[in-house]
Amino acid sequence: MKQRINLQEKGQGAFKAMFGLGSYLAKSTIKKSILNLIYFRVSQINGCAYCLDMHAKDLRAEGETEQRLYVLDAWREAPFYSEQERAALAFAESLTRIEGGLVPDVIYDEASKHFSEAELIDLAMAIVAINGWNRINIAFGAAVGTYQVGQFGG
Repeated sequence: MKQRINLQEKGQGAFKAMFGLGSYLAKSTIKKSILNLIYFRVSQINGCAYCLDMHAKDLRAEGETEQRLYVLDAWREAPFYSEQERAALAFAESLTRIEGGLVPDVIYDEASKHFSEAELIDLAMAIVAINGWNRINIAFGAAVGTYQVGQFGG
C-alpha cells in the first residue's frame, strides 16, 4: 500500500499520545514476549502489514522461533504455546473481534487464571493499542519493511 500520510512527520501529536500508552505498557508485569505475541496475532486478524513486519522482527529478536510465528494463526491446534499464552491470545482475539458484546465468560475466566486484575487491564490496554496502531497504518499506509528492532524505543 502506498503511504498516504507520513504520520511520523504530520501526526506527531497523535504519535506522542500513542507512544505514551506504549511507555505505560512497557512497564507492565506482563512478559514482553506475550505482549509482542498479542501484537502479532491482532495484526494478523486486522491485516496490518507494517505491524506484522515490526512485531515479527521484535519477536525474533527476543528469540521467538520461526515455527511458533508460522502457525500463530492456528494456535489452538498447535502444541507449542503455553496455557498463559493461549489465555492471552483468546482474550486478544475476542476483544479485537468484539462479536456479540462482552468478552465471553469462559475466555475471561481463563485469562483471569493466568493474569492478575492489574495485568488484565494492561492486557486489554495492549489490545486497544495494537488495534489502534493497526487502524492508523491501514488508513494512511506505512513504509512496510523499514522497521528496525528498537526503532521506537522498545
